[in-house]
Amino acid sequence: MAYVNTSAAVKALADICCTSSNAVAVVESLEVKTVLFVPDYNLGHFVSQRTKTKLILWDGFCPTHVWIKPAEIEQRKRAHPDAVVMVHPECAPDVVAMADQALSTGKMLAFAGQSAATEFIVGTENGILHRLRRENPGKRFYPVTEKVICPNMKRITPEKVLHSLETLTPEVRVPVDIREGAKRALDRMLEVK
Repeated sequence: MAYVNTSAAVKALADICCTSSNAVAVVESLEVKTVLFVPDYNLGHFVSQRTKTKLILWDGFCPTHVWIKPAEIEQRKRAHPDAVVMVHPECAPDVVAMADQALSTGKMLAFAGQSAATEFIVGTENGILHRLRRENPGKRFYPVTEKVICPNMKRITPEKVLHSLETLTPEVRVPVDIREGAKRALDRMLEVK
């Protein structure tokens, strides 16, 4: 099983893909006793704690989420004792254990909107803060740390997207066998309810 944040070549080798929000459901949909989970150890550990299926975890990680440390959670909790702590399941297990909620970014957005809480400590890529604040006026959102910025996500800008749409460049070509294998793994994921 491959996390959707992998290359097409990795997906092509997988039987099925998952997202951080559906990983538990995908594992539970499989009629197997053991799953090799790649590439994120922390997300895999999170899933393994919520299912009876044995997961063999690849020793990879999200370089942005591993910047979040327990001491930073403690510091923010001292500064904002009434705040709900939300972290992404790609954070290290000791960080997830300190959180009130471990949620994908989409589920963080939904939770914050539905929660009666008015203060939140957010442990994921800081780009989500703008949307959280825009969608929840009157609520306060604090990043666990200012350094949780994904350099890869910041490479995509509106100007670059516009340029690509206007010029239809750069063109990305994926070999047929990789494209078909990756699509198969993604299609299997999409079949999971």
